[in-house]
Amino acid sequence: MTALGFLYPGHSAEDDYPRIEQLLGSDIRLDVVHTDIGTDAHRVDALLEMGSAARLAAGVEELRMTGAESVVWACTSGSFVHGWEGAHEQVRTLARTAGLPASSTSFAFVHAAQEIGAGRVAVAATYPDDVAGLFADFLRAGGIEVLQVRGAGIITAAEVGTWGEEEVFTLARAADTPDAEAVLLPDTALHTATHIPALEKELGKPVLTANQVTVWEALRLADRRVNAPTLGALFTKEPIVQV
Repeated sequence: MTALGFLYPGHSAEDDYPRIEQLLGSDIRLDVVHTDIGTDAHRVDALLEMGSAARLAAGVEELRMTGAESVVWACTSGSFVHGWEGAHEQVRTLARTAGLPASSTSFAFVHAAQEIGAGRVAVAATYPDDVAGLFADFLRAGGIEVLQVRGAGIITAAEVGTWGEEEVFTLARAADTPDAEAVLLPDTALHTATHIPALEKELGKPVLTANQVTVWEALRLADRRVNAPTLGALFTKEPIVQV
């Protein structure tokens, strides 16, 4: 059994994780610990506080007790808002506190895009434009060319969590551009786990979503590779090791 740990802010789309656990169809357990979200707002000040070391540390002990082999801060905006260097310091501190390999959803997007060979991407963000722009800046710092950014202007994770398939598809289509090699949906508050194959078929290219890449990143840190096409092109890359 491979146990993976996730620090997830508040309650919005955390039910993506048991869905993904089922879709992995393997001896993998996804343990989610909820952190205090503070102010539910896609504002820079609120996001900086949401991802503070103290808030993350509060959930670490519970994760350690699950036997997790790696831990990922399952929040995109609460990591990229710190900037490239600040996000590195955030995960270094988390790794020291947890005594485990650690990462965040923002780095998961960079690593996942590299995994599928997507050097040029489009971003379909639920965030306001200024916050969506910070995510694009983060991707560029990671060596990824961002061709287009489409923000939906939503302030709260609670509202994002109410979105269904129609809203997700509309946003993804609006953000896509012919030259983009992948479309990225960066909000972990957005339910996407059951939509990825249909999104990829609709757009004709790989789609990377926040909770999907977060789980993939935790697997990468634990040195596990799983072939799970129902989770999109990201989960069909070699080398594949299935136990």
